[in-house]
Amino acid sequence: MKLALVGDIGGTNARFALWRDQELHSIRVHATADHGSPEEAIKVYLKEEGLEIGDIGAVCLSVAGPVSGDEFKFTNNHWRLSKTAFCQALQVDELLLVNDFSAMALGMTRLKPDEFRVVCEGTPEPLRPAVVIGPGTGLGVGTLLDLGAGRWAALPGEGGHVDLPLSSPRETQLWQHIYSEIGHVSAETALSGGGLPRLYRAICAVDGHEPVLDTPEAITAAGLAGDPVAMEVLDQFSIWLGRVAGNNVLTTGGRGGVYIVGGVIPRFADFFINSGFAQSFRDKGCMSDYFKGIPVWLVTAPYSGLTGAGVALEQAFA
Repeated sequence: MKLALVGDIGGTNARFALWRDQELHSIRVHATADHGSPEEAIKVYLKEEGLEIGDIGAVCLSVAGPVSGDEFKFTNNHWRLSKTAFCQALQVDELLLVNDFSAMALGMTRLKPDEFRVVCEGTPEPLRPAVVIGPGTGLGVGTLLDLGAGRWAALPGEGGHVDLPLSSPRETQLWQHIYSEIGHVSAETALSGGGLPRLYRAICAVDGHEPVLDTPEAITAAGLAGDPVAMEVLDQFSIWLGRVAGNNVLTTGGRGGVYIVGGVIPRFADFFINSGFAQSFRDKGCMSDYFKGIPVWLVTAPYSGLTGAGVALEQAFA
């Protein structure tokens, strides 16, 4: 039987692995800038693993953007892909392309006990949707559906581009400053890596502070060290994330729980768990009781997108 290969392709890096016995093997990371195409990168990966072209029977790639037709243009790097040409070049029988956040959502079905932390206690209701939300370079939002009998479906969407929800005069002031910078204020403009400096500048402007920090890393480090302005940035970030996550729960009926993914929150995980997230998540007026018992988890697994690509491959070609 031929091997299966999975990939999770971002703007900077492409992660590849072999998928065998429902697990990832031989994970390697390649810089997209080092290769002219995904085919070239995979050929290098195969050589590193001592494999030949034709040894791989099926491939699933997690890619950023809507997937349809034979041609796919990566939205965050210079690569292009033709399914037909790809299969011919690598002598692959099957190629499956899945939206990156669909793969991320499917990856939640294979989490191990040491790959997540509990943010809000609760018990997921069987066969109810779960919300997967992730601040990173942008803000990804997806819905995971348990179809029963060990099968799952992931519904991609563009929930990160909803309007940023406001719930106090203070938040309105911050919104006004962000609006003056960029115009329309989506959730992603605040709830992303780039959103941390944007929120920091807004707080400094509203309160009359001179901004001295200009990167997400510097703001996070200062907040964890006790800088009061940076601490407010991290807390307001957490509060807004709670409100957006709660809105998605109401929209989808997501009593299957909420998974928080992405690269931003794990950098200040302890702070986040003790932040205003939980209160803002549940604070929905007459619908606040709806949130009783809905669990929230912070995912720390490093390769959920790759794992989800493997799950998608299994379900598509089982």
